[in-house]
Amino acid sequence: MSKRWRPGDRREPVDTMIRVDQAGEYGATRIYAGQLAILGDRGPHAAEVAGMAQQEERHRAYFDAMIARRGVRPTALQPVWNVAGFALGAVTAAIGPEAAMACTVAVETEIDRHYQAQLDELGDEDAELKAMVAQFRDEELEHKEAALAHGAEQAPAYPVMSALIRAGCRIAIAASKRV
Repeated sequence: MSKRWRPGDRREPVDTMIRVDQAGEYGATRIYAGQLAILGDRGPHAAEVAGMAQQEERHRAYFDAMIARRGVRPTALQPVWNVAGFALGAVTAAIGPEAAMACTVAVETEIDRHYQAQLDELGDEDAELKAMVAQFRDEELEHKEAALAHGAEQAPAYPVMSALIRAGCRIAIAASKRV
């Protein structure tokens, strides 16, 4: 960006976008690790979860490299996202395979909103970041559609579970911007 961010500016600085995106992709890898720890490699939807996990790992690796290349400070909350992500994945998978899919739908709904807001804010700036955010957003939407197709909405207490997970995602995004 041509102008550096200052407190009070309305635009989110690109460094903050990169920090939050790396934290989110890291959290996603931990959610899927928790789900796979419970589902194993043969449980219902395990192959689907493993495929999503591989894509999330690729997204995380991209943002890890971008953080290093651009000298962006990562979030200090990564240890929290490590535990929280794994726990969320394990708990939802323990409830059942549909709950694991419901978790994916909730997370990807918030990530879609988050990535779209970044794309809108970037406009014509930072073509590299914009291209990757757009690609990753498309892949996250594929995860959401696959989870819906695998029974996410049949999870116990789906509306409540979805609302809680989505709120948690919004809190994690806001916290990772600042800490």
